[in-house]
Amino acid sequence: MGLHFSKEEFKSRKSKVLNSMKEQNIDALLMFRQESMYWLTGYDTFGYVFFQTLILDKNGNVILLTRAPDLRQAQNTSNIEDIRIWIDKDGSNPTDDLKIILDELNLKGKKLGIEYEAYGMTGRNALRLNESLKNYCTVEDQSELITKIRVVKSQEEIVYVKKAAELADKALDEVWKYAKAGVSESKILAEMNRVIFEGGGDYPANEFIIGSGKNALLCRYQAEKQILNNQDQLTVEWAGTFRHYHSAMFRTIPIGKADPNHHKMHEACVEALKNCETKLKPGNKIGEVFDAHAKTFDDLGFNKARMNACGYSLGATFSPNWMDWPMLYNSNPYEIESGNVFFMHMILMDSENQLAMNLGETYLVTENGNERLGNQKLDLVIL
Repeated sequence: MGLHFSKEEFKSRKSKVLNSMKEQNIDALLMFRQESMYWLTGYDTFGYVFFQTLILDKNGNVILLTRAPDLRQAQNTSNIEDIRIWIDKDGSNPTDDLKIILDELNLKGKKLGIEYEAYGMTGRNALRLNESLKNYCTVEDQSELITKIRVVKSQEEIVYVKKAAELADKALDEVWKYAKAGVSESKILAEMNRVIFEGGGDYPANEFIIGSGKNALLCRYQAEKQILNNQDQLTVEWAGTFRHYHSAMFRTIPIGKADPNHHKMHEACVEALKNCETKLKPGNKIGEVFDAHAKTFDDLGFNKARMNACGYSLGATFSPNWMDWPMLYNSNPYEIESGNVFFMHMILMDSENQLAMNLGETYLVTENGNERLGNQKLDLVIL
């Protein structure tokens, strides 16, 4: 069995969820988020793209309802003992199979929490589920019940986060090595991924972002791969990933020669990041971190170039993205806790001059402040 955590760790996690369910007066929780299933049981799959749910009732019973291809997946990667299979066929409705399980657990007329905010919970699945449970039980959205517990990392999790950070550092070493005029973006991506996999890492939950020239101003992956010019700019965002735990980084690198504004933008990014660091400590609201980011850029004249968020939580996440709850934006009331992991990204996109500058690092919140997990320099590197 490929479990990545101790029995004591899984026992503690289950206890925390049951306590939260009791506080919310929930008789059972229907999980549709793959992150929740992995965190609670170790179950590791991309089968969540189909109808799949993990049921936990207040008595501690755990039952997985999934498709046949994930039977052995669950047996080999998780501690789930009761696995039920719904059959693929024309007109099949897995909520019928779910109702059988709910009847077994005597949940008719009871209160169920459901993770509606989940990539496997498509609109069609939600409609079918709601129709099936209508007049059967009371349901409420509990999409963040487990997420709010996961946001504080245990010591066992922190080991994996720090390993992911080591892999992210190694990937940046490859960028320094290969990001030169005449080299393709594809080559850079290949070398970054190579060192991560050779280091025991995993696929990230979303694609790395890479772009040069005008594509350096993009904050998402796109399929065009260019050859770096003699004078260019390269933006790269990536994450080291280990046991699905992520540690992300972000850089814009001038190639050949930096525009004078590149220097000004980079200095602003460093200042903004340092100011955010001072606010990233237990007891503060994460909205205060964003405010430090916004004030720095606005005071330096970069209001139009900055973003309306400056980061988010990181943890064990699955495709299609590694961003976790909560996000660092204006007035977000979440109170920072020791054990939080945040990726803070300082993004400047100057569309008028077609210039980009980005600087991003992952931080572990400690009892008295924070620890930057990456060990790479923050200097502007011109290649």
